[in-house]
Amino acid sequence: MAQLEGYKIKNFFKWHFRNYDRWVKESLLALLSAGIAFIMNIFRLPSEIIILVPIALFFYITYKEVTTKKKAKKPLVFTARATRLFLTFWLLIALSFYFLKKNFQAPEVFSAEVLILTALLPVYMALSLVITFPLEKFIQFLYYKSAQRKIRNRKDLITIGITGSYGKTSTKHFITAVLSEKFSVLMTPESYNTPMGVTKVIRNELKDTHQIFVCEMGARQRGDIKVLVKLANPKIGVITSIGPQHLETFGTIENVAKTKFELVEGLPEDGIAVLNGDNYYCRTFGEKFAVRKLFYGTESPIERKYFLWAENIINTRQGLKFDAVTEDGMRIKCEVPLLGRHNVSNLLAAISVALALGLNEEEIKRGLSRIEPVPHRLQLISTPHGVTVIDDAFNSNPEGAKEALACLKEMDAKRRIIVTPGMVELGEKEYEENKNLGKNIAEVCDYAILVGKKRSRPIFEGLKEASFPEEKVFVVANLDEATKVLQTLLQPGDVVLFENDLPDNYEG
Repeated sequence: MAQLEGYKIKNFFKWHFRNYDRWVKESLLALLSAGIAFIMNIFRLPSEIIILVPIALFFYITYKEVTTKKKAKKPLVFTARATRLFLTFWLLIALSFYFLKKNFQAPEVFSAEVLILTALLPVYMALSLVITFPLEKFIQFLYYKSAQRKIRNRKDLITIGITGSYGKTSTKHFITAVLSEKFSVLMTPESYNTPMGVTKVIRNELKDTHQIFVCEMGARQRGDIKVLVKLANPKIGVITSIGPQHLETFGTIENVAKTKFELVEGLPEDGIAVLNGDNYYCRTFGEKFAVRKLFYGTESPIERKYFLWAENIINTRQGLKFDAVTEDGMRIKCEVPLLGRHNVSNLLAAISVALALGLNEEEIKRGLSRIEPVPHRLQLISTPHGVTVIDDAFNSNPEGAKEALACLKEMDAKRRIIVTPGMVELGEKEYEENKNLGKNIAEVCDYAILVGKKRSRPIFEGLKEASFPEEKVFVVANLDEATKVLQTLLQPGDVVLFENDLPDNYEG
């Protein structure tokens, strides 16, 4: 959990308070065992029994907990940092045991103290995070400066920074696919969008032969993008969208917008900002900057004054068809095997960058033909049993969830089924947005499987308000249970939408 929470002490404790029922059982067992040690001493039992019985009881129950625990979706990875934290953690425990053994000679007292310390293991981990923090910051600083120098020494390299509340990973893939028709391109893999993630890519993967570096930039608080801009030195900045995501840490959408526009603020004088003209915040904040701006969009080009826009959009089961039209009259016929009208916007961002870097119409078309669906982002999967799956399991947000449901509605289906735990990191709006998700599900779906008995309550409330039949709602504890329910429901011709799949630190 320390790793999943980004090694942040505050987030680590937040998880424990949010999920007390997942760890308090073991701590209570340790305290119970300590009490048993004292009670056994009252009855003057042999010291060996006093020590061994409660310890054996505790470790037996803990063993049962560990062996029956379900497999983690994202298991612990022993990176160098995780290893240093792990060793510090056990060193603290070893020192505590040494102190107890030295200062408490009575076996029953020693046994009880040991068990009480065992109940405080989360505190030991938090203390380990505090102790290792200065060292980790120093190591990160050295790696960061090394990667920064490597980028600065490549005067011929063009870095493209991509950020946004949603759509940035898909857009990164699309830009890479199109630009690869003309250039040697390196992109940050998966969701490597933090300073240390990007640093690792630059240090280990960036070669002298690479001409373009496509860098995804993520943010959870003010200043995060600025740090990445100083590292990667982008000449082109793409902002895909600005919306209510990570409000838990940002507080307001205005703070989200200011953070995302740290990318544009950090561009050189001859840099280019590629901005989603359909997004209110991209438009209004974008107008404040003097750097060259290329707005793209799907709405009326006359009102918006786009550099590039889409016409004749058709969303089929086989994918998207549309015309990309430039302000000087070029028309590019686009056919891409992707679901969702929102992907038109992401593709327009990629085409805008390609045109800015001098690719011609044929090169762009060839690049678009190489695009494949990004895993877990409206990925269409056909099964041998006649059931179609829409996998949209990556990091759902209000706009993305609406788009996913719109795709599901457009599908030719016998019945439409959704499996979802809802959305997270929306701050004060989380309950309201998940309740609205329930109402939207009621308009589209025949069955709803909600994952997480506590977390899915607002979705259930939204379904009830929309008069969705309660017998067609199934609330389960985890994805394994959801799969079992699905197996009892599915028939040939059904379409199933998996909307979001929360990591282990958000389940419940």
